[in-house]
Amino acid sequence: MAENYRALTRKYRPQSFEDVVSQEHVSSTLKNAIRQNRLSHAYMFCGPRGVGKTTMARVLARSINQIGENVDGEALSQTLNVVEIDAASNNKVEDVHHLREIVRVPPQSGNYKIFIIDEVHMLSKAAFNALLKTLEEPPPHAIFIFATTEPHKVLPTILSRVQRFDFKRISVDEIVSRLKEICEKEGIKIDDESLHTIAKKADGALRDALGLMDQAIAFCGVEIAYDQLVQALNVVGNDQLFEFTQAISGRDSHAGLLLIDRLMKEGVDIQEFLVSMTTHLRNLYVAKQGGRMHLVEATEDTKQRYLDAAKSFSEEDLMRMLHLVSEAQIKIRDVQQPRVHFEIMMLKLIHMSRAKELSELLNGLNQLKKNANNSVNSLKESESVENEQTEQATSSEPADTEKSLVSKSDTDTNLQSSQSSEARELSALTEKNVLATDADEEDIDTLLTGKPSLGFAKSNRPPNGAVNKKKSQKNEVPEPVVKLNGIEDIEACWDQFLNHLKKNSSKTLFHQVEAVRLKNLKGTELFVSVNNMFAANLLEEHRVFLSTLLKETVGIHIRLKCVVEREKKTSAESLNPYDRFRELQKKDAHLKTIVELFGAELEY
Repeated sequence: MAENYRALTRKYRPQSFEDVVSQEHVSSTLKNAIRQNRLSHAYMFCGPRGVGKTTMARVLARSINQIGENVDGEALSQTLNVVEIDAASNNKVEDVHHLREIVRVPPQSGNYKIFIIDEVHMLSKAAFNALLKTLEEPPPHAIFIFATTEPHKVLPTILSRVQRFDFKRISVDEIVSRLKEICEKEGIKIDDESLHTIAKKADGALRDALGLMDQAIAFCGVEIAYDQLVQALNVVGNDQLFEFTQAISGRDSHAGLLLIDRLMKEGVDIQEFLVSMTTHLRNLYVAKQGGRMHLVEATEDTKQRYLDAAKSFSEEDLMRMLHLVSEAQIKIRDVQQPRVHFEIMMLKLIHMSRAKELSELLNGLNQLKKNANNSVNSLKESESVENEQTEQATSSEPADTEKSLVSKSDTDTNLQSSQSSEARELSALTEKNVLATDADEEDIDTLLTGKPSLGFAKSNRPPNGAVNKKKSQKNEVPEPVVKLNGIEDIEACWDQFLNHLKKNSSKTLFHQVEAVRLKNLKGTELFVSVNNMFAANLLEEHRVFLSTLLKETVGIHIRLKCVVEREKKTSAESLNPYDRFRELQKKDAHLKTIVELFGAELEY
């Protein structure tokens, strides 16, 4: 290396307003002020690091005093008319007092004496106050130029006495364009992918980009390849990010674990990888929308890779993945085993249910609910027709007593035959509804848990859905009529009924029936109280089945009538939404099963 070698950041520091990159709003204003002779006595340049604040101050000082380009920008402070002060090391009141003494001395040559104070926010409060009067009423030959990255730390009294200019971050494309010019002058061969990697790593700071270019040249020489650059700068390459998302789309946990192991051996920082992964998923989301690829800062080849990779995901899946990666990026900072949590995050992304699968599951549940409602409606229609026929048979009375007495035996025989036929039809309808309800409930349980349910009263039915029927005998002895005196008789048999229900029904139905409160008994109608519409609908759908079990326990058919009575608000409702959701999971078995299936992405 030659002894007079200078870093690229110093060698290619701008000497004029035209050389400053991406700050046209500042340079054009200052050029107009110089041309119109409307220069302010104090300026403040604010913005992030490496965007040209100090450089713009030197260019302004050179232009005001008409200093030639033969004088280097770093040597301006050696002239008598330009004084450059570092406020980080000269932040005391004594330093400001010395500055006030220098301000009084007029320029030796030129029209103005310019004071450039870098990192002005480092001045103490006392130093700011000491500078305040001089800044408000300076001599006509003095111009102050302040530069700072943290303008919020400067006293408002100082900000009110200066013209403020905010510098913006330099875009990736502008940094790439500037790096190409410098590489051509230096004779460096480098591909576009490497230039974009350096520009994105610089995070909007051209000075940082030139420093990274110096490092890459020192490692790779005059010919810089992308693979060597990634190794030299220890950055996360696009190939690793696309390989990660490919393992997610293919649900290949083995490939994902191997990739993480390779990243750890190469010394990649997990936090840096997650930051890059967040940007990568954001670019995939933009590519999924299509037509907005100008929002992706990458080469044309990389943009095409984003368009191809985005086809494997939906917008909903990408949003959930962004949520999980962002959440892991925050949590991994404080955990004891970051690699394990990194692998857990990757496995969540691989095994999480896709939006298409969730949509199919919800459609299946809605179809099952629709089928169950249709079967209940058909049963109601059959019962209404049966009740009308019964009313017509009981309302017809014989006009003639003698004729009634003569035909009494025939009428009894016909009535008994009619009742027997109706009983058989009702039994068939009841059994059909029970089978349909069981089938629907079994499908729901299978979809939610992957295991078939126990079904409703399966132990009392023969296989293949056959129904046990006793052949009616002509001389059949009628069953004794059971009479109930009141709700007390039901309460006495209720525990036995619940035990019978627990053995022959699903857990959901049992828990809902167990929670009801017995209200009143009117004839063969048992009024019960529930506290939510879900329980009322569930009992209504299975009322025929429950009536059958009650007959086996009590001895007669009893029809359940549900009344919804809301409980008074308790302190549980004052909990936050997350705790209330957990309470709902404890009460509803199906909801708890859904949460266990969908996992962490349900929180999103």
